[in-house]
Amino acid sequence: MVFPTIYTNIWDVLLAIPFVMILTQITKMIFHIKSFFVPTLSIVIGLLLSIFISHNYDLLAGIFMGFVYGYGAIGNYASMKTSYNAYRKRKSKKFAAYNHTMHP
Repeated sequence: MVFPTIYTNIWDVLLAIPFVMILTQITKMIFHIKSFFVPTLSIVIGLLLSIFISHNYDLLAGIFMGFVYGYGAIGNYASMKTSYNAYRKRKSKKFAAYNHTMHP
């Protein structure tokens, strides 16, 4: 079995995954998609972007990189959401502790 040679460039590294994240969020806001469909939407957008734009010369490379874009966007979104929620939780605990010591 011969695996395809996949050439990556600056588009793959810095722009494709954020682009998939932005398109997913815009689509989610416009069409009010339920949250359990959003990861599937991200993968579909990644596949379409990769197959038709960034790797249109090789279908196997396009499919592979499309899944990389989609799952990369899902992972980045989950990581950012978890970090933001942890920050908010920590900040609210500090505020509650400060407020309790000032006004018993």
